Amino acid sequence: MTEPHHRRIARRKARRTVPTAAGRPRLLRRAGAAALALTACLAVTATTALPAQAADSADGAPGLDRYYRQRLDWHSCVLGPEDQDGAALEQAGARCADVTVPLDYRDPGGRTVTLALSRIKATDTRHRIGTLVLNDGGPGGPTIGAPPRVHAALKETAGRYDIVGPDPRFVGRSEPVDCGWPVGFSLRSAGIGRAGFDRQVSFQRDLAARCRSTVGDLLPFASTRDAARDLDVVRGALGERRISYLGLSYGTYLGTVYTQMFPGRYDRMVLDSALDPRHAGPSFIPIGVAGNDRAFADWADWVAARHDTYGLGRTHEEVTAGILRTVGTAAARPLVVGTGTGADAVEIDASQVPALFFVQLSSDSDVDRASLAELTVLLTGAAAGRPVTAPPQTVALLRFLFGAQGSSAGSALQAILCADGTAPRDPEYYWREIERSRAASPLFGPLLDDITPCAFWDPPREEPTEVRRDARALILAATGDPRTPYRDGVTLHGLLPSSRLLTLRGADRHELFGTYGNACVDDAVNAYLAGGRLPKTDVVCTRG
Repeated sequence: MTEPHHRRIARRKARRTVPTAAGRPRLLRRAGAAALALTACLAVTATTALPAQAADSADGAPGLDRYYRQRLDWHSCVLGPEDQDGAALEQAGARCADVTVPLDYRDPGGRTVTLALSRIKATDTRHRIGTLVLNDGGPGGPTIGAPPRVHAALKETAGRYDIVGPDPRFVGRSEPVDCGWPVGFSLRSAGIGRAGFDRQVSFQRDLAARCRSTVGDLLPFASTRDAARDLDVVRGALGERRISYLGLSYGTYLGTVYTQMFPGRYDRMVLDSALDPRHAGPSFIPIGVAGNDRAFADWADWVAARHDTYGLGRTHEEVTAGILRTVGTAAARPLVVGTGTGADAVEIDASQVPALFFVQLSSDSDVDRASLAELTVLLTGAAAGRPVTAPPQTVALLRFLFGAQGSSAGSALQAILCADGTAPRDPEYYWREIERSRAASPLFGPLLDDITPCAFWDPPREEPTEVRRDARALILAATGDPRTPYRDGVTLHGLLPSSRLLTLRGADRHELFGTYGNACVDDAVNAYLAGGRLPKTDVVCTRG
């Protein structure tokens, strides 16, 4: 008898120790993928490589009906005694199930992939609206743990929805890919000179080769278009004619693609921290240079006003200069951060220091700004040659980003990015971009314009999706978003004329609903999800 998927996952998890979702950063949010999580462009036809029935799968389509009509076996979400994510889901009343989808929608009778999803069922069945499906972004971010958070954010409306969190294919509990990388976070800075860039070319080429040799047969099927097809199979398996959807960050792109491939199969759609579809794929990362520079400048001002607490400088310029000196020191020798014993020490070099600032700058709350300031104090101490003892959670984050523990999360992130578009293949292109941006952005230019594994990846199997259909959606965008620039939300609003744009002014924040604590934003989203009517005009909120 075939072992159930959730038991296979439990067995794998027992063999390895990784941070739980509660303590693990998501790439394009706090820490990047998982937090691995943050980036060629989309401007061509949408359906070339697949037959019509596979590109626009319908319930009962030839070869696909068994997927759409499968019966789900709901079971406990807990995989074992150490499964904190499963325990949180259990406490919230969630149950989990597995959904089978084709690996290749052109070959529905061939190899399959098992998706894991969680669900908190509606309690107000008399006034039930339907199913709200979530995607927590990344790309490559697990979503199975999201329903309790969204359930709380929906307040009195929560009981009217079945709230469903599927891990996308190759992510989290959905048969995760793992390229066997020595790192989790592949995004690295070219450093301060040509030698550092040349090392990155070799490093990124090696990462791509590892993926090709270990999971190369899966990589062509990691695209957002395949994830959208999976989303529609989930809809069918749940017995829904239409689903509502809440996507964060990269999840806004998945939602947009779903509207184009499956018109008429969605009801209410919230796209939080929206991405311009033309920026999906490998160009997701480079668009963040200006936004991260702005968020860093605001953070440096905040830190300078608290010099007596952190000692990092009394002015924006002093704070910035100190951090650049730390990068320079790390180029000469690694910075050593540990928990008090040599065996637990982590070494951080000049290619990694800017990445830490990138993953920590997605929020302008005092708590998050203080967290980055405390990390900077540790790095500054290490640069001065002092023994540095860090909290265990900080060391765990560093190991997840820069050690083999994060390999699976980083592999999923990269697989999705590279499957969604092409990247320039000539290393000199990236060197020119770095040299162009270095003067204005010495911290983030060499990081976000640097070469990535996509430069050495096989070409995508399909052309990306071009937005040609209008769609009703509520689009959220903060004016200072360091991950998906505000202009991306404006552009998506223009591509979807029937949508409404909710602007949050004055916030350097990525992902808004239910986590930032802005009542204007939360009330607007909840009113839409409860009543099904978009605001009559675009909405403007301000940072409180």
